[in-house]
Amino acid sequence: MRKIILLCSAGMSTSILVNKMKESADSQGYEVEISAHSVSEAARVGADADIVLLGPQVRFNLSTVQKQLPEKPIEVIDMRAYGTMNGEAVIAEVKKVLGD
Repeated sequence: MRKIILLCSAGMSTSILVNKMKESADSQGYEVEISAHSVSEAARVGADADIVLLGPQVRFNLSTVQKQLPEKPIEVIDMRAYGTMNGEAVIAEVKKVLGD
């Protein structure tokens, strides 16, 4: 099972995308645990994640999060996928980055 953490400003705007990602993963038989949090919680919630995804609105925090979690893959969610809440596209990118 893969653990995916999404980070945004307050941890709320990504909740719809989390649900869409879970639906897509379930339909593919891809076992995941996905949760959304505030970017201020990155070090705490990302410690045991397989991958950390930043919402496009907080992409300016990328280098900070990379320093906090140097052993983790940290990616910014594609703006189009985020804007259209395309959970399938985000899961595809996660699988590509993780080699699944």
